[in-house]
Amino acid sequence: MKHKSYLKSVAVISLGGFAAKGIGALYRIPLVGMLGGYGMGLYQMAYPLFCVLLTFSSAGIPSAFSRTIARETAKGIRTSDTVRTALSLFALLGLCGSALMCLCASQMSALQGDGNLTQCYFALAPSVFFVALIAVLRGYFQGKNDMAPTAASEIVEQLVKAGAGLFFAYRYADMPARAVAGTLAAVTMSEVCAFAYLFMRYRAEPRRGCLAARKTGGAEILFSAVPVMAASALLPLSQTLDSVIIVRLLSRYTTRAVSLYGLYSGGAVSLVSLPASVCYGLAAASVPAVSACFAKGEEEEGRTRALYALGLTLLLSLPAAVGIFALARPAVHILYGGLSPEDAETLVGLVRLSSVSAATLAGVDTLAACLTGMGRAKYAARNMLLAVLVKFALQWTLISNPAISVSGAAIASNACYLVAFFLDLLYTFKKKVGRKQYGYGRWLRGRTARYQRGGNRCDQKCG
Repeated sequence: MKHKSYLKSVAVISLGGFAAKGIGALYRIPLVGMLGGYGMGLYQMAYPLFCVLLTFSSAGIPSAFSRTIARETAKGIRTSDTVRTALSLFALLGLCGSALMCLCASQMSALQGDGNLTQCYFALAPSVFFVALIAVLRGYFQGKNDMAPTAASEIVEQLVKAGAGLFFAYRYADMPARAVAGTLAAVTMSEVCAFAYLFMRYRAEPRRGCLAARKTGGAEILFSAVPVMAASALLPLSQTLDSVIIVRLLSRYTTRAVSLYGLYSGGAVSLVSLPASVCYGLAAASVPAVSACFAKGEEEEGRTRALYALGLTLLLSLPAAVGIFALARPAVHILYGGLSPEDAETLVGLVRLSSVSAATLAGVDTLAACLTGMGRAKYAARNMLLAVLVKFALQWTLISNPAISVSGAAIASNACYLVAFFLDLLYTFKKKVGRKQYGYGRWLRGRTARYQRGGNRCDQKCG
């Protein structure tokens, strides 16, 4: 993939992401007014379990599967059998996630103290299944270096969710619980429509030329995806634990623990995460770009492309980090004008303190994608695990000190991303990793070679 093609892929998927996020942001404004405080409370309470199940059923699948498709395409292998195997495998995982949400609905509702949440969980549960299928198809198109279907499917998701969600919220405006269940059912409807769109695009794909057929087994796909899924899941899971750890530590010496955590997570973290969202296209396009080189044995070219992707990421994120630091005060007053002077000043300090993470988080995302393309995803997972442990250790030490208070959460988060960034950087440009080169990639290549020596038949059929 030449730099021009790479930049085109980045632009397409980034613009699609911007459009989808814009629709989502506009959707939330009338939704809050229609559902009211109680309705929005139910809406938000239903999401943590949903996000956890998504993490285990679909997190990282687009990156992992795009690498598989990019490698097979570079080697001239027909990918249709691999796609069917992946769809069957992750459909099973998604189905298990949906079933688990239904089974846990009553218990979670009782635990959260509101029986109305049960119907909300039932309305949301099917979307876990469809998100897993969507992740596979997005990975297929990204592996083919075609980012348009991913971008378009994200827009389809948001349009359907917004349209159906506002309809149900208006239709049941006098019944908040039913209105929330309807808006969550709209999430499921949006995933069904996004899957239908991607599946139709996949079926319409031209099958050109006569390619060698090699059936990639489900175990091979799963083993290649597990490290990527682990790396993708660690950070959101650690952020879920943050909501418990930070609040408990602050509660030891202040009655404003929840408010301080809200300022940090809902204010500072949201702002410093924006550059990473802007750079999302760079990470998504890096996987097929690097993977294709490594599949053809052009490892130096693959590292050059990784360096190019990292350079573009830092070119965008470093000025953004400086801007966040310099404009923290006016940004807080514009975006969070309703805060008290004390809370506003606290948030300004947290934003400035966290601004360094605006660059390092974006860099971690891009480097983790490059490691996935190289077949070194397990190192990205290990690096993130180590970084998260450093974060928890610093949180416990710093937040326990009343003089540091919630600022300790920002410092710990900065340290987490810095550790992950430099470790990922080391393994991205290191030619050999330990005693075994390229981790799971080498194991899978050896397994494939043994399978082929055992008589794997490459029939020359048109795809």
